[in-house]
Amino acid sequence: MIGDPEKSAISICNLSFRYDAQAVLVDVNLDIDPLDSICVVGPNGGGKTTLIKLILGLLIPETGTVRVFGRKPEAARLRIGYVPQYAQYDPQFPISVLEVVCMGRLGQSFTGRYSRHDREQALAALAEINLVDIASRPFSSISGGQRQRVLIARALASRGDILILDEPTANIDHESEVKFFDLLAKLNQRMTILMVTHEVGFASTFFKRVACVNKKVKIHPTSTLTGDLIREMYGGDLQMIRHDHCCSGEGHSHE
Repeated sequence: MIGDPEKSAISICNLSFRYDAQAVLVDVNLDIDPLDSICVVGPNGGGKTTLIKLILGLLIPETGTVRVFGRKPEAARLRIGYVPQYAQYDPQFPISVLEVVCMGRLGQSFTGRYSRHDREQALAALAEINLVDIASRPFSSISGGQRQRVLIARALASRGDILILDEPTANIDHESEVKFFDLLAKLNQRMTILMVTHEVGFASTFFKRVACVNKKVKIHPTSTLTGDLIREMYGGDLQMIRHDHCCSGEGHSHE
């Protein structure tokens, strides 16, 4: 059941979307409350990235509506912090960590320049992820785990109410991964969290609900996530908590 769009963080009603003649999402209904935490899973080509782009207002639904705090996505973008799957950057480009985080302040003023307040907010975001001490370092010189946290700080600098992350743990080590989820738990106390991932095992350790996207969207509590449900969602094996651990129709196997 869809709740009141004015009270929901994100409300999607009867949404369908296609690329040319190919249906990508069909009759999607989804309601996300403030301070909810949702893990978005599903097979490649199932529509996960398209769903995120619709929420961000980068795509327009063929039918149905998307509302972010009761407004159209394009009117509510400043309330969303977004961390993309891949950060495209030139390692030779001389940009500091602080300057990367300041990019999260774009659109906050009409001058097109960063103000003192913008820099204060960027430093506050870095402090929130415990990286203020590297603010002046070149972005290209820090580790992969630190880069991921800096990109989260960039999203936080907008001071939005929703944080959307697209496969943020794809290129970081286990230690950084643990710190990352500790950070998410802290942020979830004041922000709605929506994260796309292929590693379903993490859903049961942090997220309150799982959104299974495969043309349609089904919501499940993380407590009901079983091997049978995962096979139904993906039609085969899927990476679980261990990278060498697969759940198949014949049972569990380890390489």
